This record gives sequence, C-alpha cells and structure tokens, in this order.
Amino acid sequence: MSARDELIVKYATDLKDKCGLNPDMDLLIKVTIGCGPSIYNDDSATVAGSQKSELDTVKHNFLIKKLGLTDGPELDAAIDAVMEKYGRSNRNKYRVVIYYLLAVHFKKESVYN
Repeated sequence: MSARDELIVKYATDLKDKCGLNPDMDLLIKVTIGCGPSIYNDDSATVAGSQKSELDTVKHNFLIKKLGLTDGPELDAAIDAVMEKYGRSNRNKYRVVIYYLLAVHFKKESVYN
C-alpha cells in the first residue's frame, strides 16, 4: 500500500469515527490528490482550527479559489460548522477531511469531476 493510500484510509476512518459519515471514497481520493504533496508534511497536512490565519487560508485558497464561492459570512459559518462536526478538541484536523466536508457542505463535489 502506498503512503497516499495509507493516508486515504486514515482520512476515511476520521470521517467515519469523528464525523459520523460514510465517505464517498471516489471524492475522498480526488480531494486527497487535489491537496498534492502537502498531505505528506505534518504541518501542512493539518489545520489548526483555533488559528484565524489557518482558517483564512482554508477560506481563500479552497472555498474561494478552488470551489469558486463568493466571500461572505456563509463561508465562515460553514468552516465553523465543519470544525464543530470534526470536533474542536480533536488535535489532528486533517486538511483533506476538512476540504471533503466543505465540498459536500456546499454541494461542490462536481469540482472534482
């Protein structure tokens, strides 16, 4: 099993155990590939949910640039909802899981087709 495959299993487990979801594996794989080599770096593979700069990066680089959404309070509300769902006390919030949850939240799965 490749390193990427091992990470995908880890992300799927988080989605099941911590978020209570049965993930769409095709979408999860595409989101993982979309994150590129950042998934192999401990710092860039996770998101610090309490750091405003980290959350701004998620908003600007993923929601606005990747998903094509317009900036507004609904983006911050969605990020907040995803952080709540993933578990604020959870120390390792994987970027791929957050991106997956946000893509599903905004029904933007088609971006990965």
